[in-house]
Amino acid sequence: MKHTISILVENEFGVLTRIAGLFSARGYNIESLNVAPTLDYTASRMTLVTRGNEKVIEQIKKQLNKLIPVIRVEDLTNQSHMERGMMLVKVQATEKTRAEVLRMAEVFRASVVDVSEASYTLELTGKENKLEAFLRMLEPHGIIEMTRTGPVGMRRGAKGFSVD
Repeated sequence: MKHTISILVENEFGVLTRIAGLFSARGYNIESLNVAPTLDYTASRMTLVTRGNEKVIEQIKKQLNKLIPVIRVEDLTNQSHMERGMMLVKVQATEKTRAEVLRMAEVFRASVVDVSEASYTLELTGKENKLEAFLRMLEPHGIIEMTRTGPVGMRRGAKGFSVD
């Protein structure tokens, strides 16, 4: 089963290497990883997606918590939470297909971020299944290039995930 794990870490050199090394040494795969600073400049938040049964995920969480620069670890998967990913996709847009590509973008609430004579670059934010559906719709028009983040996530409600 896929799990989204949020990790609050000290903002210091080598943290990413240590966490990736932990996964590598134990034969666990990281499907996606996002790292960004928090409101507290001394900490960064990692959102990591991996697969495993409950026993494997518990072991991962225990091992992460043993690392010195790790402040907190939380598996969001079985909690009420939000997840969003972002995608940039460059699609062919000829005179004949421009209107159709723009209609699809409107339906999915994608933004046009670049226009050229032969292509549109679109930005879309949403759940993984929304991003996948958008790609399937654009595929017949000719996807030139695509890049995307993995999901970032947080719990719903007033409780925060911070250093305090």
